[in-house]
Amino acid sequence: MERTQMTIYVVGSINQDYIIRVANTPKPGETILASGIRKLAGGKGANQAVAAARLGGDVRLIGCVGDDDDGSRLLRHLRSEGVDVEEVEIIGQSPTGMAIVSVDTAGENSIIVVPGANFALTSGRVRQSIRGGFVNGIIVMQAEVPARLIQETAAFAASEGARWVLNLAPYTELPAETLAVCDPLVVNETEAAALAGSFDANDARLIAVELTKRARSVVITLGGRGAVWADQSSSGVVPAHPVSEIIDTTGAGDAFIGAMCARLAESASLGAACELGVFAGSFAVAREGAQSSFPALADLEEFGRSEQVVHSS
Repeated sequence: MERTQMTIYVVGSINQDYIIRVANTPKPGETILASGIRKLAGGKGANQAVAAARLGGDVRLIGCVGDDDDGSRLLRHLRSEGVDVEEVEIIGQSPTGMAIVSVDTAGENSIIVVPGANFALTSGRVRQSIRGGFVNGIIVMQAEVPARLIQETAAFAASEGARWVLNLAPYTELPAETLAVCDPLVVNETEAAALAGSFDANDARLIAVELTKRARSVVITLGGRGAVWADQSSSGVVPAHPVSEIIDTTGAGDAFIGAMCARLAESASLGAACELGVFAGSFAVAREGAQSSFPALADLEEFGRSEQVVHSS
């Protein structure tokens, strides 16, 4: 039976990433030498759009780039990945966003983001971009855009009856009425601690359940331990898939969210969506970069996932 697929509207950042390889992250005042640098497509919005598109999602990206070589290059790349970029605005007064990502020998990263044109995106542009073709869909956001834009888009999603997914990364203080629209609210351990006041991975499922008093549903990603999820009636734990070597954790959370949204767009349960998300994240950490590490369905099958999980709903 053919599945009904909702459109995924990703509202968020588009960056040029500079991935720098280091032995260890420098301490304050310390100068170190890097072993290499790569220039790759990134930005949490673009990352999640590509991750969802590679897994069969019908994805439209809403954002801004500068009128520069980086912006042109990133738009060409996104089109080649099957992402609809007709609603990406080119801004003449600001450069394309940039991220400096240092990755150590353990695969852990630290990131500095220069927003640039990303902060030119307005809620009016978002409403216009979505309302023109909106029938039934999911709106996905992250926090690499101004908090006011997040709040206004949440209110718009609620008024349109859209499912609104918020990845609260980096952590940003938001009013209760904004969090209440999230379905799900997706956070990592650090962001969950900021929301809950403290965090113990052993109590992650209970914390997710507690946070459903503030959001319609909640997902907490746990890195190498997988993820937990909770909605208003149930909760669950999804363990990580074993990985022989962690190469780079950059973008693993975005791989998770893109995969999760691709599955939610097929009307899957939150638990089933998180299963695919965890598997995509596990795949990504064994490869370098953000978008360059994201899987297609065929990659996941080769990676060892059973047909039952990859194709379940």
